[in-house]
Amino acid sequence: MSRLPLRLARSYGTVVQSSPSNRLPLVLQQATEASAPRTDWTRDEVQQIYQSPLVQLTHAAVKRYMYIYIHVFIYGIVHRRFHDPAAIQLCTLMNIKTGGCSEDCSYCAQSSRYQTGLQATKMSPVEEVLTQARRARDNGSTRFCMGAAWRDMRGRKSALRNIKEMVSGVRAMGMEVCVTLGMIDSNQAQELKAAGLTAYNHNLDTSREFYPNVITTRSYDDRLQTLSHVRDAGINVCSGGILGLGEADSDRIGLVHTVGSLPAHPESFPVNALVPIPGTPLGDRRMIPFATLLRTIATARIVLPATIVRLAAGRIALSEEQQIQCFQAGANAVFTGEKMLTTDCSGWDEDKEMFDRWGYYPMKSFEKTESV
Repeated sequence: MSRLPLRLARSYGTVVQSSPSNRLPLVLQQATEASAPRTDWTRDEVQQIYQSPLVQLTHAAVKRYMYIYIHVFIYGIVHRRFHDPAAIQLCTLMNIKTGGCSEDCSYCAQSSRYQTGLQATKMSPVEEVLTQARRARDNGSTRFCMGAAWRDMRGRKSALRNIKEMVSGVRAMGMEVCVTLGMIDSNQAQELKAAGLTAYNHNLDTSREFYPNVITTRSYDDRLQTLSHVRDAGINVCSGGILGLGEADSDRIGLVHTVGSLPAHPESFPVNALVPIPGTPLGDRRMIPFATLLRTIATARIVLPATIVRLAAGRIALSEEQQIQCFQAGANAVFTGEKMLTTDCSGWDEDKEMFDRWGYYPMKSFEKTESV
């Protein structure tokens, strides 16, 4: 039986031997060895993972070692164990109803409370939306997402009827379909499920503690209640956050802990970097440092091993090499196309060229490969 391999490390000019695993926090070691998601994370455990040295954190999100007889294999990957590491899902997000929202989300160009120069519109006609979905599909997107700028679905029977027609039409194209419509009740969730909805997006945005600094017109529990309605209806939950709102590390830890402690992990966890919009209360903020973005992605991958981690808003500001680092740390979906709601987005051709250069390929609809 061979001894475990040891890494050579230099100390004061002398070559010494040290085991890489001994330097990892125990909770991080245990997470990399898990064969199934867990929903009983403590906040302290998530904090230990998040605060691990970045090089070790991103490595743990990617590799673990398995020793069989006298051979050493780079056997698994937290990411590889639950996903095909070369598959990245291309998603396209269309704004089907722009502006005029009554909410006061401090980051949003679509709030009627702020002067951002955005003109409010009525909801797009069904056929126009389906035309855009076909275009997205023909360009390689396998998930089509639709967003409407309003607080909730109360009193919107005709809008819901049209949205259900959109959902059914997109599903008939063989695509996954997601909507984000604000708060919904259990009956509305059931209607969307019956229409064929794949996923419902409702981001928590940040930690419970920091949330009132960003939004006051709906509570954190309101958001969790909507996620409950979606989950109970049998629709996949898509819920993530926004980085760069002025939050601290403890708030990013709190966000991942909350999502990781839901009754079931969300199918999708979007990681957004704030795109400052002039005219909003957060319009003068700078983009989050890349190291913080990368650390959050790696933490989410470890805590939410089977979840699709979506590199969302703000990706256009990243270099190609930074995007690849995000994929290597566990992100496996991007938004692509002309726009992401009201902000610019990397285009299909640009993403295809990047994938070709680095050996990635578009994930198919409803595909999530598990490797063991």
